[in-house]
Amino acid sequence: MTESETTIEKTGQTGDAAAVQDLPTPAELRRQLPCPEELAAQVEGQREAVRAILRGEDDRLLVVVGPCSVHDEVAALEYGERLAELAATLQDRCLIVMRAYLEKPRTTVGWKGLLYDPERTGEGDLAQGLVRSRRLLLNLAQLGLALATEALNPMAVDYLSDLVSWTAVGARTTESQLHREMASQLPMPVGFKNGTDGSHGMALNAMQSAASPHYRLGTDLHGRPAMIQTPGNPDTHLVLRGGRGITNYDEASVTAAQQQLRESGLNPSVMVDCSHDNACKEHGRQPDIARELLRQRNAGNRRIIGIMLESFLVDGKQKDHGELTHGQSITDPCLGWDDTVRLLQRMA
Repeated sequence: MTESETTIEKTGQTGDAAAVQDLPTPAELRRQLPCPEELAAQVEGQREAVRAILRGEDDRLLVVVGPCSVHDEVAALEYGERLAELAATLQDRCLIVMRAYLEKPRTTVGWKGLLYDPERTGEGDLAQGLVRSRRLLLNLAQLGLALATEALNPMAVDYLSDLVSWTAVGARTTESQLHREMASQLPMPVGFKNGTDGSHGMALNAMQSAASPHYRLGTDLHGRPAMIQTPGNPDTHLVLRGGRGITNYDEASVTAAQQQLRESGLNPSVMVDCSHDNACKEHGRQPDIARELLRQRNAGNRRIIGIMLESFLVDGKQKDHGELTHGQSITDPCLGWDDTVRLLQRMA
């Protein structure tokens, strides 16, 4: 059977039938689409640059910016080419990291991202999705960009993590023990988002857990079940994203979150997501939120170390049917390219 073939197998004790698709192991995919030595050195240098910002050793603003989720590799590469040029002009003041989100968390059901369903048929094709996702990350990294993604399925991490400089754990999964253990193994800084209700407690607990070593059940790069001893990740931080109609980017909310971090013995550096509940689902509010955060930084709060922005070539979003507009999101609405450039240039 080839990598893309499926078969029907009996699973579990109930005899339920499930379609099973054979996949390459992470080691096999990395051999098929290798990360060259010079590119690996670039990624590690970019990770260290993010760490320096988290530690307060680099005063630049960390900006994680890009599409809500990637559905079109051609448009994503075009965006990446433009962003790489912009990042080079702003590199003295900002460290720009491109969102290359390949998995889409869903509240109920829906398209799960390029990794799972690259043709968006609703049937899924992980064999194709893994190849296309890794190839896209390689192409973007070769532009000189640092890359960010959200780690949704712990099993997917080993296929892609060698190309990623910053990882998010989302509001829905910050409380998950599996994701905390995963983060304790990741070789890059990890941002934990506050809970969907806007509270910080679970994210602070996640940071403490991820900083510690764990024994976890997982698989090695060859796909074999293994007990993995994780070293603990010292480079975690809080991402404020609001929740359930609550915003938390204002000065009082940011200061309160940082005080809670200090009291817990954690790094008080915070990143603020200018989208999602902080923007009350209105993508056009992102520039105002970013400018307010810059005001707070200029007023002395230098531990606001970064912002997140959802941005693509074309403003807004579109429904995923018929002929699509090139470079426009099919998930959350995004700032258009021209507005993104104006915002980042003014901030810098």
